[in-house]
Amino acid sequence: MEIIWYRITMSPRSQRRAGRASDANPELRVLFSELVRLETELWDAVEGRLRSDHGITLPFFEFMQIMSRHPNCRVQDIAAELSITVGGTSKIVDRLEASGYCARHANPSDRRSSILALTPAGKRLLPKITATVDDELGARLGSVLTGRSLAELIGTLSRLRDGFSAADAAEESA
Repeated sequence: MEIIWYRITMSPRSQRRAGRASDANPELRVLFSELVRLETELWDAVEGRLRSDHGITLPFFEFMQIMSRHPNCRVQDIAAELSITVGGTSKIVDRLEASGYCARHANPSDRRSSILALTPAGKRLLPKITATVDDELGARLGSVLTGRSLAELIGTLSRLRDGFSAADAAEESA
């Protein structure tokens, strides 16, 4: 049996981060864990309903919602709105197109990209899957989060996401 030893060398920036992390508030780790578990449980519940009731996945719903709101929607627009890669977005758009729910059209202002639009089948399906998602979210979240608490949570999560964007921009410029 051969033993391979690895030596890990951290950059000064990573060493500073690691030092700060050891001083971090342990409640932030609890928050992180709760957010991740909630997202996983909520995703599984909503996707389970979409699969059982309509035979589609949650990304189909998300993408179709975005296409319905943006008349000149491109793959890049969906990727930016969902904070995912263009490559991953393109693969899901390919599946949506193969399922007959959206179509790509030539982009008159940029030949390198296409304009995405819901097909008539996609337009018929969207209200049905939206009702299913709304029903499942209401059952899972609606009884716990109402009115003011819902608005406060939305505001808090938005500020957290904005903080990520600012931190990412600062790190890129450093």
